[in-house]
Amino acid sequence: MSYRYGEYRDGPDPLAPPYDVRSALDRMGDSILSGSNPGHALRDLLKQGLPGAQNRRGLDDLLREVRRRRRELRERGRLDGTLERARALLDKAIGQERAELFPDPSDDARFRETQLDDVPDDPASAIQSLSSYQWRSEAARRTFEELRDLLRREVLDSQFRGMKQALADPDPAALERVRQMMSELNDMLDRDARGEHTQDDFDRFMSEYGDMFPESPRNLEELVDALARRAAATQRLLASLTPRQREELAALINQTLEQAGLAEQMRRLGESLHARRPDLAWNTPERLTGEQPIGMGDAVTALDELADLTQLEAALRQDYPGARLDDVDEAAIRRALGRSAVDDLEALKQIERELEQQGYLRRQRGRLELTPKAVRRLGETALRRVFASLDSGRRGEHEQVDAGAAGELTGSTRPWRFGDEQPIDVVRTVVNGVRRGASRTGAVTLSVDDFEVAETERRTAAAVCLLVDLSYSMALRGTWAAAKQTAMALQALVSSKFPQDSVQIIGFSNYARVLQPDELAGLEWDMVQGTNLHHALLIAGRHLDRHPDFEPVVLVVTDGEPTSHLRRNGSYAFEWPPTPETLELTLAEVDKMTRRRATLNVFMLADDERLKEFVDEVARRNGGRVFSPSPDRLGEYVVSDFLRARRAR
Repeated sequence: MSYRYGEYRDGPDPLAPPYDVRSALDRMGDSILSGSNPGHALRDLLKQGLPGAQNRRGLDDLLREVRRRRRELRERGRLDGTLERARALLDKAIGQERAELFPDPSDDARFRETQLDDVPDDPASAIQSLSSYQWRSEAARRTFEELRDLLRREVLDSQFRGMKQALADPDPAALERVRQMMSELNDMLDRDARGEHTQDDFDRFMSEYGDMFPESPRNLEELVDALARRAAATQRLLASLTPRQREELAALINQTLEQAGLAEQMRRLGESLHARRPDLAWNTPERLTGEQPIGMGDAVTALDELADLTQLEAALRQDYPGARLDDVDEAAIRRALGRSAVDDLEALKQIERELEQQGYLRRQRGRLELTPKAVRRLGETALRRVFASLDSGRRGEHEQVDAGAAGELTGSTRPWRFGDEQPIDVVRTVVNGVRRGASRTGAVTLSVDDFEVAETERRTAAAVCLLVDLSYSMALRGTWAAAKQTAMALQALVSSKFPQDSVQIIGFSNYARVLQPDELAGLEWDMVQGTNLHHALLIAGRHLDRHPDFEPVVLVVTDGEPTSHLRRNGSYAFEWPPTPETLELTLAEVDKMTRRRATLNVFMLADDERLKEFVDEVARRNGGRVFSPSPDRLGEYVVSDFLRARRAR
């Protein structure tokens, strides 16, 4: 026994490593941290594809291939090829007959010439009038039979793909077999409509006539789908012709079916297919721009493929509400682009499924959202970016691997409690397991009660408020992405390295609101007018008041002076330039922050004189500092300032 090994060609490589969904999330994070929401970030990832070891094409690559294929089909040829070929053969037969009659001086020859002169112009009527004509010329008779055979093959091939080859042999038995097939097919559809059809019926039908269906359908539903799409393409072919061409070709089709004894069976089949698939574009015109005329069967095939590609293009664009990769028809992808495209699409679907199954994405009311697990990872990514831009030689401004300890170790331990951030004392934990009792093999089994953590000294805690401007001007100036990334980085820094601190992110535009950690990644700017710093400071003040023993830290990121304030009834007032009342109320909250001993540092993202005057007044009243970083260095400034304040305490 011998074996031969070669490249695996029937699908994706079964030995290829699975795609790391964390890597996919990180790639989404690039878009999210640049200001996109999770839905747009996932769409961008799927459009770009999966580089690296898998090297899978994305939706954009598949879309380009679909459009290229559409251009090729449109340039394949003209739709009136069968009409043109029928006219040519008809003229040829009449010309051959006239050449035979011309030398004959008899009255019969002149009478026949008169009959030929009276032949109608349209091909269907001409063929009908010549069907009983007794040809003198043997060559003309053979040409006329060639014409009738051509029409029979083309008409049936337009309904059943591959029928042209099946009828290449002029044997009448072949046509009789087609009649029998259509009769049994219609009977099977009728039984299915009554609920009497079984898979055994279909299997017997395919064993007898399977060679007439190159699509190799596996059940009646697949057969109906293939036939209905082809019948709809035939209707689109007729709709795409000029009125005269449509009339002539329809007459040729009807006449050919009548002469073949298939008119009634084809009518029954057409009604059944239309009733089962009314969703298909039955009468939508489609234009082919090629110069070379093509036959009716080939034209229908081209129009059938074009319909597939049109639907594929809409699905691959994914630009409609609630779009998902499951909307893309795998069978249509296989027909249009081949098996490799199916594998590429399945790889993209797997990424989308895994991101949800592994707890990184969730859908809420049709909207894609990041889970807290994903937000934590993206926050860590944002923090790494900030630290990468900081001077790694400065103490306290580099990434630590021992995050979670709340202070200096005291040397004592205590039992672990749920939520503890202190490091686990491995030695004491194992000793507890040994004391409780080891197995006969010497293995130690640990229980929850065995774990102990190292006690640490309590650090001074801080109440941190980051106030982020969400107004429309942030997006217009291109500073929104930097503010969003900074908020996520600060949230990740405090939660990982200073867990005893209490951080609150507050977004403000016409109103202010508290932003939850899992809300930051999907956060978008508000398309409203108003910079209500007054309301944001009110909320921040309440947060500081809830933590009276914590050191207060207030950081403000904005690109404009206050233009809005909160009224007593809870509504907001907006005016530009800002009214004296807006400035007075905002500065009153600044004074309250000063009385709370809260240093208020402002990060300006715009070079505006009115904004400079306002923040200078804030610094004079509060004693805080004013920074004017570029958007790409905002995170560095905010995190550095926070770390400086922590080191000072």
